[in-house]
Amino acid sequence: MKKPLVGALLSLLLLGAAATPAVAAPSAPTAPTATAPGATAVAVTYAGTVALSNCSGSVVRAPASQPNDLALVLSNGHCLESGFPAAGEVITDRPSSRSFSLLNAAGSKVGTLRASRIAYATMTDTDISVYQLTRTYAQIQSQYGITALTLDDVRPAQGSAIKVVSGYWKRTYSCSVDGFAYRLKEGDWTWKDSVRYTSACNTIGGTSGSPVIDTTTGKVVAVNNTGNEDGARCTVNNPCEVDQNGNVTVRRGINYAQQTYIVVPCIAPGNRIDLSRPGCTLPKP
Repeated sequence: MKKPLVGALLSLLLLGAAATPAVAAPSAPTAPTATAPGATAVAVTYAGTVALSNCSGSVVRAPASQPNDLALVLSNGHCLESGFPAAGEVITDRPSSRSFSLLNAAGSKVGTLRASRIAYATMTDTDISVYQLTRTYAQIQSQYGITALTLDDVRPAQGSAIKVVSGYWKRTYSCSVDGFAYRLKEGDWTWKDSVRYTSACNTIGGTSGSPVIDTTTGKVVAVNNTGNEDGARCTVNNPCEVDQNGNVTVRRGINYAQQTYIVVPCIAPGNRIDLSRPGCTLPKP
């Protein structure tokens, strides 16, 4: 899972290098992936992304969210301040006062946002956390000039050009959707229908929770969460793919994300997470 450890941060301070456990320091940013013929790429910046204490994230809205709704921040379940949720555990409506550094288009911090609660979090079937903030979208726009990123309500397509935008490292990775893992197993956790990147998105620790943005629409299609670092089989930091027949494939150096279109049907009017809504397939407590 792409979450930095204390040792990695200590190394960063002592060595002045972007070191993370079992992963080389980041190379120079990759060139943008070509957009499909006839499609026009949108400008993808850091605006609306956030840095957590241990991960990345973004201020997001559903297509039907309103300006006066309390804003939401999307990250990973394994980025929670309370630690990793257990396999099978689903967290809803838990008080939280977590803070987030809000970034502008250039990646500079423009303010601090604060959560009022963890609206939803799990590492079962997917790896997401959704925080509800104390400020509305309109208040964030008025004070900081930052507009929330929009969650796409359709499944991303294989081959589509994407960018993984890390507020923690203030770094963007450009690649394409290589395909989908029927099941992705890492330690005690299993995720369904995960996005697999092409190799250019060589994400590192601290990029967990980064929004994955379709460069044609500018919408969030997934949330970055893990990668196979050492070539090991189905262990922590070394997820493996399992197909419908139980066959296991290990792809060393390949990274993954969790699709977010499944979140949209669960967002009720007022930006509430309602797991009983029609079409909501997120795991329930």
